Amino acid sequence: MDKPIIAKREVTNHILHTFKLRADKRLGQNFLVDEEIVRKIVAAAELTPEDTVLEVGPGIGTLTQGLAMSGAQVVAVELDKRLLPVLDKTLEGYNNVRIVSGDILEVDIKATVGAPVFKVAANLPYYITTPIIFNLLEQRLPMERLVAMVQKEVAERMVAKPGGKDYGALSVSIQYYTEPEIAFLVPPASFIPAPNVDSAVIVCKRRLVPPVDICDEKLFFKVVKAAFSVRRKMLSNALKNMGITGEQAAAWLERAGIDPKRRGETLSLQDFASLTNCFNEIVK
Repeated sequence: MDKPIIAKREVTNHILHTFKLRADKRLGQNFLVDEEIVRKIVAAAELTPEDTVLEVGPGIGTLTQGLAMSGAQVVAVELDKRLLPVLDKTLEGYNNVRIVSGDILEVDIKATVGAPVFKVAANLPYYITTPIIFNLLEQRLPMERLVAMVQKEVAERMVAKPGGKDYGALSVSIQYYTEPEIAFLVPPASFIPAPNVDSAVIVCKRRLVPPVDICDEKLFFKVVKAAFSVRRKMLSNALKNMGITGEQAAAWLERAGIDPKRRGETLSLQDFASLTNCFNEIVK
């Protein structure tokens, strides 16, 4: 099928002009106009004709087209109803693409995708990146791999290690669910309109089992949130946000073998697991 490549600047401009479209800032829309970036995202997703891939926010079909050309079955969920007739036209002839109108935060993803396992590829709106990723991860979906375009600073926080300035609750959470790595950077010039930030494509391989043993997952994330509730605050103070006294916090840290003068940004996933697993021994 000899279709125009949407990721070309002149083709995207033609589509926007034809349908009288402008990027909706409220929805964080920036249209990708770089063929090489599309190819690299598709390659990072490691798609085969046997795969099913969920795309979040297909826009005018730029990445969707690249995903479809891999031969995989593509299910694309689009929130902006203005774009549905555009997608009908730009993706005409790709029989392996199904467009679903809806909000990815509200649709039944497993039922919508309809495959026993699937991958995810997305150029995510930057204002809602984290809620979308956690919506996908927390549901324990049969998702093998997540490849997403995000703001560079967010990608750096996702892969950050303990002790660095970028390490925080997002780092711990993403690394608990997945093995994340930054695949490559994307400059503002790759989009129209050009955003005022650099972007990065991150690849998150879903972990089949968590990297640490914990007694209570909800408690684990509550501990993480408390530890990072006030940046650069000693744990003996920060952990009082768990609703405990200073004395209880001190006893808890001692039981877990962690220096109370340490700060949340120095704790590894194993440290957080140790805290979680002995919380109930201290707080009764």
